Amino acid sequence: MCGISGIVELGGGAVDRALLAHMNDLIEHRGPDGHGILIERNLGLAHRRLAILDLSDEGIQPMEWQDRLVVVFNGEIYNYIELRDELQLLGYAFRTGTDTEIILAAYAHWGDECVNHFNGMWAFALFDRQNRRLFCSRDRFGVKPFHYKVQSGRFQFGSEIKQLLDSSPKVNKRILSEFIQTGIANHTAETFFKGIECLPASHNLIIDLRTGQWNTERYYTIERDEQVNSLDLSGFVARLTDEFSRSVRYRQRSDVKVGSCLSGGLDSSSVVTEASDQLNAQGADLPMTAITAISTEPATDETEFARAVVENSDLVWRTTKPQFEDFVSLVDEVVYTQEEPFGGPSVFMQYAVMAEAKEAGCKVMLDGQGGDETLLGYQKYYPSAYLAFAKSYGWRRALREIQNSSKNNTRMSIKWILLYSAGIFLASPRRWHSQWQTRVMKSHWRNLTDLPHMRRIAYAARDVFELQRLEIECTNLPVLLRFEDRNSMRHSIETRLPFLDYRFLESALSGRVEHKIHGGWVKYALRVMMRGRLPDRIAWRKDNIGFNAPENSWLLAHTAAMKAEIASSELLKDVCHMSQVLGRFESLNSQLKWRLYIIAVWERLYNVER
Repeated sequence: MCGISGIVELGGGAVDRALLAHMNDLIEHRGPDGHGILIERNLGLAHRRLAILDLSDEGIQPMEWQDRLVVVFNGEIYNYIELRDELQLLGYAFRTGTDTEIILAAYAHWGDECVNHFNGMWAFALFDRQNRRLFCSRDRFGVKPFHYKVQSGRFQFGSEIKQLLDSSPKVNKRILSEFIQTGIANHTAETFFKGIECLPASHNLIIDLRTGQWNTERYYTIERDEQVNSLDLSGFVARLTDEFSRSVRYRQRSDVKVGSCLSGGLDSSSVVTEASDQLNAQGADLPMTAITAISTEPATDETEFARAVVENSDLVWRTTKPQFEDFVSLVDEVVYTQEEPFGGPSVFMQYAVMAEAKEAGCKVMLDGQGGDETLLGYQKYYPSAYLAFAKSYGWRRALREIQNSSKNNTRMSIKWILLYSAGIFLASPRRWHSQWQTRVMKSHWRNLTDLPHMRRIAYAARDVFELQRLEIECTNLPVLLRFEDRNSMRHSIETRLPFLDYRFLESALSGRVEHKIHGGWVKYALRVMMRGRLPDRIAWRKDNIGFNAPENSWLLAHTAAMKAEIASSELLKDVCHMSQVLGRFESLNSQLKWRLYIIAVWERLYNVER
């Protein structure tokens, strides 16, 4: 896990070494264990190292392969041991114990197809000297970031946006407009900064260093596995069990201490239980360390659930309990870390967990991110499931599931079932509601977008598989992965996500809907899989909280400061009717108040211009 930087002078000119070094220095937090720079003619590559595998100097990057290939790499190839064995049988020899060297050998053997052999998370740039080309790639689900911009004949890329910013960056007006109206972010290749994009997940980017021409191409698409779809419940659970066990085992490969996040919810509890069981089976000297963020509001406090998991698996347990004063003192730091506006204060809880992990000496942290998207864990997925039941088994079965969901999920009253159904299937009313909620915006700003993702959601919601794929590729997971990456790497920590192993994910998405939502229970197959391994109060929880911040009390206490920050924003004066915003601030939707506030903070910290 590291940070990467690069410059290509597309017209063939020399690379500015000072600029490249500055870009690399800006991400020292991503790799405090070493750094390196390589410049050859119109190409410059730089790297910041966070040593996880082979802690010796042999792992320093840029790493070369037989004077032909050079790579800078951020991430982990979890199946590097299996690939090394395979490549050795093909005649390749290795001098390090790193997964970085595996990327080089795999490219030497398979070329661009090498990425289809990787199981992991990655963003890398590989220089092929022989063919004078730069081969860049981002992992299947975008766990690791790759940002770039093209300006005045120069292609620059980096792990973080701040590496690419001018002194007075311009706002991407359409992205900002969508965020204010809906709260959605990171759903396209564009960022909040005009001219800066991210390489989409599952894509490669290739630059011909001789001509300066470049292009992107997709190498992976999530497909339904009909064999998995044909399995009965016991077969599906067995398949998930095998893939989950292997996924966690892969993600415990490390030469440094591995810990785990633990909210007390089903996903993180499953991860930490499986990881702890594997360690115990291997005869580990010390139990796994789990870290929990405690909310100061009883309604969002999961301490007792986390405690039950800790006692069940005999974990070393560390907790952190951010106070309002901590939130206030960290606002600028967290916004600067995240680089783009975000939809709520819960990001601060994850930030606190990563800070505690660093104190605990856990350089690698497992996390349950992705469990809800892969196994239908959110309440908003219920309506699509009801429709699937109706199509396959008739409306009587669907009505029975509606009745059961109101019993087995604390959020699913008939009122919420109707609201979720209208919200996911009917794009026009949802779009109208968003625009009505944000009527303090000036019309020319609101009209910059017709909120196309709402139509995409409404269309995809007719098929559960398509909805899950959309959520993973566009509407839900990308922004969560941005939070995960920035919060962890700010503290020089690598997070690993077992639910986003591509083999597990493909299996989970391909299972029949009645195995994922059954008897009103979301993530039913996971509950069955963990039955007897987790306390029943965890395996059969009826709510889904996660690392939620005590935002009601925090935002109430922070009202005056939020108002003042918004009032000072030149950008928001252009976007909104400020007299309406400030005149009836207390009556505005709480989510809208947060969005406006966080935009104002972001604008100030990054000196963003209209």
